[in-house]
Amino acid sequence: MKPADLTRLHSLGAPSLSPDGAWAVFALTRPDLDKDTYVGGLWAVPTDGSQPPRPLTRGEHDSGPVHSPDGRWIAFLRPDTDDRAQIHLLPVEGGDPWKATDHPLGAAEPAWSPDSTRLAYTARVPEEGRYDGTEPGKEAPRRITTLKYRIDGVGFHHDRPRHVFVTTPLVPEAAPGAPTQITGVPTDHKAPVWTTDGSEVLFSAALHEGADTDLVTDVWACPPEEGARPRRLTHSRVAAEDPAPAPDGTTVFFRGEALGDQGRDFVGRTPGLWRVPLEGGPEPVRLTDEEDGPHVQQRLQVLDDGVLLLADRRGAAHLLRVPLDGDEEQTLVGGPVQIQSFDHRAGVTVAVVADGRSSGELVRVGPEGTSPLTSLSDLDPHPVAELTAHTPDGHPVHGWVAVPEGQGPHPVVLMIHGGPFAPYGHQVFDETQVLVEAGYAVVLCNPRGSSGYGQAHARAIIGDVGRVSAIDLLAFLDASLDDARLDADRVGVMGGSHGGYMTTWMAAHHGERFRAAIPERALTSIDSFEGSSDIGSLFPLPLYGPQEGWARQSPLAHADRIDIPTLIIHSEQDWRCPVEQAQRLYVRLKRRREDTELLLFPGEGHELSRTGLPSHRVARFEAVLDWWARHL
Repeated sequence: MKPADLTRLHSLGAPSLSPDGAWAVFALTRPDLDKDTYVGGLWAVPTDGSQPPRPLTRGEHDSGPVHSPDGRWIAFLRPDTDDRAQIHLLPVEGGDPWKATDHPLGAAEPAWSPDSTRLAYTARVPEEGRYDGTEPGKEAPRRITTLKYRIDGVGFHHDRPRHVFVTTPLVPEAAPGAPTQITGVPTDHKAPVWTTDGSEVLFSAALHEGADTDLVTDVWACPPEEGARPRRLTHSRVAAEDPAPAPDGTTVFFRGEALGDQGRDFVGRTPGLWRVPLEGGPEPVRLTDEEDGPHVQQRLQVLDDGVLLLADRRGAAHLLRVPLDGDEEQTLVGGPVQIQSFDHRAGVTVAVVADGRSSGELVRVGPEGTSPLTSLSDLDPHPVAELTAHTPDGHPVHGWVAVPEGQGPHPVVLMIHGGPFAPYGHQVFDETQVLVEAGYAVVLCNPRGSSGYGQAHARAIIGDVGRVSAIDLLAFLDASLDDARLDADRVGVMGGSHGGYMTTWMAAHHGERFRAAIPERALTSIDSFEGSSDIGSLFPLPLYGPQEGWARQSPLAHADRIDIPTLIIHSEQDWRCPVEQAQRLYVRLKRRREDTELLLFPGEGHELSRTGLPSHRVARFEAVLDWWARHL
């Protein structure tokens, strides 16, 4: 895989099954370098495997399909002429889709009522005079009175909160009608879903007193009427997301993690499965173990006898069934794979599965295993070998090593993931493939602080992030270098976000181990991060501890010890780790060393390497390869 081969990587959106389970519809997307965007549409495939997938729509940016319960319609998202996604409806029996919403900032998250007569969804509602086509620089000044007022990838959101709407699907000849806005508090509302009897819409939101200074979100229920008062189902210090009602209509399940007495202690907390009565009342009950239970990812699906969910485990993401009677959870799809999404209808389960050979294929899940429904990958990726190393005190560190063909010894790149509460995992990773194809061995692991290894493992770095993480990273690097094909004298280090933080830390404290470094979108100074990052008001204290320890844990405070060539990569519109984090590091290093460079990407945010313009992603890869060619 070379940089321009990004166009060969595909992405499959969450599948939607027809009510009888006979057909699966999904969005297929690929980067397009000629158009410098991501293009794709909806596809359909029979779940018995009797036919190959076929295109269902002709739009270039269609996504998010959802079948109506009666099987007549598919709701999906398609950008309007102003590039704002609107909900469109497609007759299952054939015909052209038509637009069902017309919001100035687009619509998202369509959810059908049980009787298929209404749609609930979310849409951002702008303040008067904003986001209306006026040149942004000529808008009136923003008056900000909250700590939570902007977020990376979206921008300012306090002046365009996301509300829940309900609309009646329209006939093709009619113009979109006036939907009913059922929420009113100016804050973001997410993940609407109907109760089993269709009398209320469930959603998650932070509507409680003090919501601006904690991370608590609750599950709410609201009648689908203008002016209705939402009622709160959860009353606890929990981040409650993704509500899902039980078929019998008595219980609501949700994904969430406890946040401590102050509602802010989020670091390394393992999200689990919870339940609460639909009528509210008692405290919600956690159904999966907090310490060593599955790290539950987004989206739940409730069956008559259990809950289907995705769980992060040791770099894998498995599809589990958690029984409602308290029995032990069952792994439906396990092994060295990453399940990205799934759906279940009429006894049929399908899932999007990525592994070491593919970035994701749709499969049918059965008692004997999985059977493929798509075969979309045309890559022949380099293999990645699993390895477990041990620190001097015996702590295990799990990860992977990818080695180019040939005897070597090959130069080595130690890659560090972001988060820190995130994992590397079992799937085709473009970063690894491009570097290995260019002749570099790639070493990547999940040190303490990573998710999927239990809560104690994730929380072990609190208050001493750089030092503890470095112990694990160096132990894994040393174990990898026992392979004679890897050249211990030519090692570089790179990483993004928290990985950029750790790259800068490693360059300062263990620079003798490395020839050069590439910190990307990095947090380098905790004190300024607190005031400039979109999450800065709530992030530093739970992870780095009391403020008196921030300077000691800030890589910038140790930058004068960095004595290796450093390429700093950042995006100009990064609001998670604002560009001043890179600028301060660059100035500090450039005053001392000529072999320091700063590569800035205009118009991009924190997610450049994953969702940035395809041309920018290729340019980034080319800059990385050029840097390692010069220094390794």
